[in-house]
Amino acid sequence: MFRHSYRRIVVKLGSRVLTGGRSALDESLIDGISAEVCALIDKGIKVCIVSSGAIAAGMHALGFKKRPASLPHLQASAAIGQSQLMKLYEKSFAKRGRLVAQVLLTREDLEIRSRYLNARNTIFTLIDAHITPIINENDTVSVEEIKFGDNDILSCQISNLINADLLLLLTDVEGLFKGRPGSSAELIRKVDKITHDIECAVSDTCTGGISSGGMASKLKAAKIATSCGTAVVIANGREKRVIGRIVGGEDIGTSFVRAENKIACKKQWIAFSGRAKGKVVIDKGAEEALVSNHKSLLAKGIVSARGKFDAADVVDILNKDDKPLARGISNYSSDEIERIKGHASNKIESVLGYKYYDEVIHRDNLVIMGS
Repeated sequence: MFRHSYRRIVVKLGSRVLTGGRSALDESLIDGISAEVCALIDKGIKVCIVSSGAIAAGMHALGFKKRPASLPHLQASAAIGQSQLMKLYEKSFAKRGRLVAQVLLTREDLEIRSRYLNARNTIFTLIDAHITPIINENDTVSVEEIKFGDNDILSCQISNLINADLLLLLTDVEGLFKGRPGSSAELIRKVDKITHDIECAVSDTCTGGISSGGMASKLKAAKIATSCGTAVVIANGREKRVIGRIVGGEDIGTSFVRAENKIACKKQWIAFSGRAKGKVVIDKGAEEALVSNHKSLLAKGIVSARGKFDAADVVDILNKDDKPLARGISNYSSDEIERIKGHASNKIESVLGYKYYDEVIHRDNLVIMGS
């Protein structure tokens, strides 16, 4: 049970919740969710909704019986369905004297730091004005290279972006189960830490899985969000008054306890939003300096740079066995690193003819992965 005064909440709604497994959007459910969100706003809580359902609505309008296989047909469905989805939210919120705003994002919008900050500023402006952002992936223009993959991951990115206290992942099952959901399966009420055993339990390669389908992505989203200081609940979004009951402290679904030592905002972006543009391989001494002593990465400890990247790009840091250790913002390009690798910091200017920084990656711009 949560005992916390929430300031900001992200509510993620999946397509199955919004359609009830049918072909059309469930208008009464959307109205009920809208009523609950408006009630939270009336209490001074700021809420973002991450809503799927555009493709499902478009498919219904176009008369498609099954999800299209081609990207153009999916994009066309999204283009038609997004307006249908927004009409329902607008109608429901307007009944209660509230406004909503459509926010469509691609993965690239959160990977590029300037766009990330612009999105953050826009969303904060909306929620500060008590306007509810209805956020979705921009499926109309998204292609494989820039897709989030699912709105579970988008919702945890939004949680990080606004420093949410609570992320509600509302789905069509009651929560995380030991065994597949059913009469003999046990619902896990609370997860203090997402361990390897729990992650393995949702993998198709492991026996006795918790569930199939979207639960693996929800678990991944919960792991990211909790590490950044956001409590998470996975629950059945079709239960009556599910949002208000959870916020009120009722023990519904599976709750995930947020980490005590949360990752700072900028480091959240480095770790989870900024896609790595390349890799830097380091030696044993640099590995110990980074992981054990929390130092910056210097050129002397670098073995090689992989891929083509520029200064200010996010890069992955690997040891000589290719084990991922960290991620950070590089002060030098891949070409520059190849020239200065193995050299002491006081030799960088003589090698390059200039020097930006003593550090290739400063510790303030570096995140140890898995810590």
